[in-house]
Amino acid sequence: MTKKDVSFVRHDTIPPSPPPASETGLVKWMRQNLFAGWFNTALTVLAIYFIVKFCLFAFPWFYNGVWDAGSIKECREILKAAGKQTGACFAVLVDRWDHLLFGFKYPADQYWRPTLAFVLMLVAAAPALFYMYVPRKFLLFTALYPFIGFWLVWGGSLWVPLTILVAIIATAYVFRAVEQLQVGPRQVLAGIVGLVAGVGLAYLLYLGAKELWFISGSMGSGGVLSMLFGLLFKAASIFMFVFFIPMGIFVGYAIYSDAEDGGLVTVVTALFAIYVMLAYLLGPISGAINSVIPIELEAVPSRDMGGYMLCLILGSVCVSLSIPLGIVLALGRQSDMPLIKGVCVVFIEFVRGVPLITLLFVANVMLAYFMPPQSNFDLILRVIIMITMFSAAYIAEVIRGGLAALPKGQYEAADSLGLNYTQATRLIILPQALKISIPGIVNVAVGLFKDTTLVSVISMFDIVGMIRGPIQQSTDWISIYWEVYLFAALVFFIVCYSISQYSQWLERQLATDHG
Repeated sequence: MTKKDVSFVRHDTIPPSPPPASETGLVKWMRQNLFAGWFNTALTVLAIYFIVKFCLFAFPWFYNGVWDAGSIKECREILKAAGKQTGACFAVLVDRWDHLLFGFKYPADQYWRPTLAFVLMLVAAAPALFYMYVPRKFLLFTALYPFIGFWLVWGGSLWVPLTILVAIIATAYVFRAVEQLQVGPRQVLAGIVGLVAGVGLAYLLYLGAKELWFISGSMGSGGVLSMLFGLLFKAASIFMFVFFIPMGIFVGYAIYSDAEDGGLVTVVTALFAIYVMLAYLLGPISGAINSVIPIELEAVPSRDMGGYMLCLILGSVCVSLSIPLGIVLALGRQSDMPLIKGVCVVFIEFVRGVPLITLLFVANVMLAYFMPPQSNFDLILRVIIMITMFSAAYIAEVIRGGLAALPKGQYEAADSLGLNYTQATRLIILPQALKISIPGIVNVAVGLFKDTTLVSVISMFDIVGMIRGPIQQSTDWISIYWEVYLFAALVFFIVCYSISQYSQWLERQLATDHG
C-alpha cells in the first residue's frame, strides 16, 4: 500500500491584515505628534491643562456677552440684573461697527462705495492670484481696478482716473518704442534726455539745499537735540551746495553713456513722459471731458477716511507699489554703474535703519517744508509714499537674495541669446528670482499690513485710532478695551492668515524648493 502525498498550492495571495489600531488613524497621529516620548507627553499634558484652564476662564465671559445695549453702563446693568458676575459687552461692536469699519467722518449714505470697492478688489485679485485657473482675459479688469477703486472710494470725476490710465498706457508705449530704437537714434535721444535730467537734477538739488539751510536756521535753540539737528541740516545743505552741479553733470553723462545698452535711457524717458502728462495734461483734459460728459460721485476728503477701510487702503496700495519699487532698488543695487548702485545702497540702508514711526512723523510734518507755499499735499498720499519707501527697502533685500541665488549660467544664457539688459532681466532673470523670493516678500507684506496701524500716532483714525479716540473717549463706551481690540485682532488675523496660506499654496504650485 502506497502513501500518496498531495501538496496544496494557492492560486491567489493572502489578503493583507489590517494594521494595528495603534498604527493608523487618529491614534497614530497622536502617538507621533503629541505623545512621542516622555518629554513630548509632558508638554502635551501641560499644554492641554493651560488650554482647558483658559477656556474655563474665558468661556463665561464670551457666553454671557451682551449684544443689545447703548452704553457700557447699560451692559453692566443688564449683567447685574441677570445675576452674572462676568460678561463681554459686545454691544459696542453693534453700536459702533460703522466707525470701526469706515471711520466716523465717511458719509453714512456712501458706505456702499467702499464696500463695492472691496468686493471688486477680490474679483480683480482672482486673475492675478489664481492665474492658472482664471482665463488671462480677466486680467484686463485687474488692470482697470485701481482706477475704479480710487473713484469709488474718493469720488469726484470719473475722468480723472481714466485720464491717468491713458497716461500710463501712453508711457508703456514710449518705453517700448525707446527700447526698440537702433543704437544711433537712441544715442541722440540719450543726449537730449541726459541734458534735461542733469539740469533738472542740479536745479532740484539747489532748491533742496536752500530748503535745508532754511530749516537749519529755523530749528531754534531748543536744547542739545535741536542744535544737533540744526548742524546736521546745515552740513547736508553745504554738501548739496557744493555738489549739485557735479551731480547733475554725472547723471547726464551716465544716461548718455548707457545709450548702447539702453536700460537707463529707456526708464528715464518713460518717467519724463508720464511726468509731463500728469503734471501738465491731466487737469485740462479731464476737466474738458467732464464738462461735456459729467460723471461724478460725491468727493470725500482723505481726512474723512478711517477705520479698517483705511488699513486696507494703505496695505493694498503700499504692497502693490513697494514690490515694483523693491525690484528696481534690488536691480539698482546690483548695477555696475557706481552712481546708481550708490544711490540704491544709501536709500536701502538708510530706510532700513530708521523706524517706520519716524518716517510717518516726517510725512506728517517735515514734507510740508519741501512743498511750494500754499500747496496741499494729501496726507494719505504722503503716508503712502513713506510706507511704500519703507516696505520697498526690505523687499529689495529679499529680491536681491533671490537674484544672488541664481546661478551665473542664467546670465550667460541670456547673453548668448543676444538679449539686452532689459530683455534678459524681464524674460529670464526676474521670473526665477521672484519665484525664489515669494516667502520673504509675503513676510514683508504681512508685516507691512499690520504696521498700517501706526498711522494712529499721527492723528489718522484707522481702526486702532478709532478705538483709542472716538470710541474709548466717548461717554457711552469709556474704558472698554477687550471687546474692540479683540475685534481688531480678529479682522487683521483673517487677512494675514489668508495671505500666509495663499503664499504656501503658491509655493507648492511653483515648486520653489527646486527639488
